[in-house]
Amino acid sequence: MTAVHVPGTPVIEDGRLLSTSPATGAEAGRVPAATAADVERAVARAREAAGWWAGLGFTGRRERLLRWRRLLARRIEELAELVHLEGGKPVADAIVEIVTAVEHVDWAARNARRVLGPRRVRSRLVLAEFSAHLEYQPYGVVGVIGPWNYPVFTPIGSAAYALAAGNTVVLKPSEYTPAVGQWLVDTFAEVVPEQPVFTAVHGLGDVGAALCRSGVNKVAFTGSTATAKKVMAACAESLTPVLLEAGGKDAMIVDSDADLDAAADACVWGALTNAGQTCIGIERVYAVAPVFDTFVDKVVERAGRLTVGAEGADIGPITMPSQLDVIRRHIDDALARGGRAVLGGADAVQPPYVRPTVLVDVPEDAAAVREETFGPTLTINRVRDADEAVDRTNAVPYGLGASVFGRRRAVTIARRMRSGMASVNSALTFAGMSTLPFGGVGDSGFGRIHGEDGLREFGRPKAITRRRARSLLPAMTFDRTPADIDRLVKAIKVMYGR
Repeated sequence: MTAVHVPGTPVIEDGRLLSTSPATGAEAGRVPAATAADVERAVARAREAAGWWAGLGFTGRRERLLRWRRLLARRIEELAELVHLEGGKPVADAIVEIVTAVEHVDWAARNARRVLGPRRVRSRLVLAEFSAHLEYQPYGVVGVIGPWNYPVFTPIGSAAYALAAGNTVVLKPSEYTPAVGQWLVDTFAEVVPEQPVFTAVHGLGDVGAALCRSGVNKVAFTGSTATAKKVMAACAESLTPVLLEAGGKDAMIVDSDADLDAAADACVWGALTNAGQTCIGIERVYAVAPVFDTFVDKVVERAGRLTVGAEGADIGPITMPSQLDVIRRHIDDALARGGRAVLGGADAVQPPYVRPTVLVDVPEDAAAVREETFGPTLTINRVRDADEAVDRTNAVPYGLGASVFGRRRAVTIARRMRSGMASVNSALTFAGMSTLPFGGVGDSGFGRIHGEDGLREFGRPKAITRRRARSLLPAMTFDRTPADIDRLVKAIKVMYGR
């Protein structure tokens, strides 16, 4: 007899992971549920394929990754419909996500050789008789643990860069979006059928833990801060290096000289896209007193026009049913502490949906200000000036993204915000900028994906020196003489003692 379960909640039946729509309960897919032994076998196969994949060189890997990029671009509607079915995300938002992912595949494939390939590095005068060389070699097998909120963009942000660097990849998709993860590896196999270069293992948290302990050479994780700590602890057992992109509580600062229409538009998008289920989503806003009231009015007017529903709406369902309780708790706590709902409020949570909610005058120690909400809610608080806004922004342990609207001081303010990334006069744009690194500080994790730093994250730096002449100041030999040491001391004093 088939078990009855809440739509969107993953269930393992007869050895298979069943995925359903959080909006309708319709089946999105069934994939094999992996055991710890299955994970070990997948990693072993990936390790066997790693030599072949690395041996293709940058040119061979680029050609194959660009084939995959073409496939993703041509089948964008198909993938978007699957993302919509399985996670509830509006199709338009799914398309935006996939477009961004395609751009990252393209950039990683085209730039891997330039960033990671062998190159000569300038020598220093003390060792002028040696030439210096640097290259980045692949780790081998990279385990990628992906999230459910951006099941295409986020795993690809690690996998494409790891693949371009010469690694094979074993992906553990979120149990809430396994069908999307399987679609990605299946389509990659269509263009690279020779070896299991990019594969998937499916299941609940125990499968992710097994992947951490499976002997992979590096783990790239995206998810909550609490789970990131568990991943890091598991990897520490074998000193497996980790890249952690954890939670966020991103803030926007609106200065007195901001374009308020543009700020309100970006705020509503940054806070409410994907039903607020965005690690870099705007969850807090600090608007300076002279513009506070006008800004709030503009945000409420825009957010109030948004539609909520399963098909054709601006905001879809909450993908993970248990998150509804978190969102409800944050709203109730904010109101109980004296905050006011100028849009939405106590009755906004209507499973599986949450209506847009804008809260003002919320105390800084409230859960809605300090904890990640991951829903279509937003707190807007009045501050005296930009300095106070920066202080409040930096008072939480997270430090992922940020946004600033203003003219004269906006870039200076952005630099002062404790975050890995910031957008000036926009929101979230750094995520789509394939040339820039993506990642956070503090409880938001460490390590970087995207850009040159993202490529280097998946390569081990290998330094090589080569003698090209006799040493004029021999030091690293037992054949050195007292006179050699005297000359060395005199040379150092001349070069560095003045």
